[in-house]
Amino acid sequence: MDEVRMVRESYPEPAPPTAREIAQAKALLSEPPRRSLPRLRWGLGGVLAAAAAATVAITLAGGNAVVGGNAPVGGNAVGPQPGTVNLDAKGAILAAAEKAEEQPTGKYWYIDQIDGQSYIMRPKTGTYAITGAHSETFGWWGAKPGMGEAFYGRDLAAHPSSPADVALWKGAGSPSSFRVWSSDHYYTYTAKSTKWQAHGQTNASGGGDFPGGISAEDLRNLPTDPAKLAERFLSDMEMGKALGRKPQDPAGHQQYPGVKIMRVASLLAAPLPPKVRAGLMRALADQPGIHSIGRVTDPLGRRGVALAADDRAFTVTGEFGAPKAEQGTYRSRAVIVFDERTGAVLSEQEALTKPGGPYAEMKPGFIINYLTLRSAQWTDTKPTPPAELPFS
Repeated sequence: MDEVRMVRESYPEPAPPTAREIAQAKALLSEPPRRSLPRLRWGLGGVLAAAAAATVAITLAGGNAVVGGNAPVGGNAVGPQPGTVNLDAKGAILAAAEKAEEQPTGKYWYIDQIDGQSYIMRPKTGTYAITGAHSETFGWWGAKPGMGEAFYGRDLAAHPSSPADVALWKGAGSPSSFRVWSSDHYYTYTAKSTKWQAHGQTNASGGGDFPGGISAEDLRNLPTDPAKLAERFLSDMEMGKALGRKPQDPAGHQQYPGVKIMRVASLLAAPLPPKVRAGLMRALADQPGIHSIGRVTDPLGRRGVALAADDRAFTVTGEFGAPKAEQGTYRSRAVIVFDERTGAVLSEQEALTKPGGPYAEMKPGFIINYLTLRSAQWTDTKPTPPAELPFS
């Protein structure tokens, strides 16, 4: 069956996304809480440092497994609509890749993203989740030198993660600050956003080069064939490097397929040529330990089609002072969500698959941490900074 041809001829636009409550839990396998906003880095030679390994307070346990089979991360499967061609999960990913291949390029690349990390509050009045380490960034880069570039960011207020959490937060007296355990120490987040700031990548005469030292020529010279892209970015050696392994050590991808999702998500946030973007999506879909899981909802309530890695066990111990309530073993998996209408990345997130340890009171499918792209695309018009910025 030619699934791509079927999509071209018969597959309708998906229904608009619906909001859903997302119960979230604390992310220990990501970076510690940021006190300053991150800089984008899409370097073609390696993955983002934050995605390379778990924090020092976590040890890996057990082997790979897929918990829950092919159920969507949030349990929000979308049934067939009238007139819809019922593609299987991988067919939907391939269809999204074809959409990505058809997207136009332009004079400016811009990216608007928001990320967050959840923490569990345990007052006597009832346990609830908050979103902390919460920030948003906005950046744009001209395709040629002299067209300019700019990058802005701010920290967002910590807040209860869902309406149910809001009710429990109010029951606890509506605190305006949250003291949480993160990695190996306590940290306090407040319910207050910071002001937008311009960062070092803001340069009116810049352009032509992108974060991580990527040039427009570098991007044009990338292969489009999925096998060649997999060899360059997802090989045993590359995954080993990402995990800090020496060449003679076992292949990293066999134990950490989630790192492949993190790497591809990072690359797809860069201004890749459409055919390269589509090739990376196809390459990722064919990797061992990566599975098509159908339609899911991202942390912003948008529906898309997703790939997920085999899940992995993580154990939080008391070695670095973690409180008793934070200790124990849980399982989670990396997930990447695509817009099936355009092939754009919507979100890269870590989803709980088996409760335990710091997430003993959570349910499978709860999002541990996430990075969502509200928009990442080419435009022929010079992007306008967020309205709140004093620079606009």
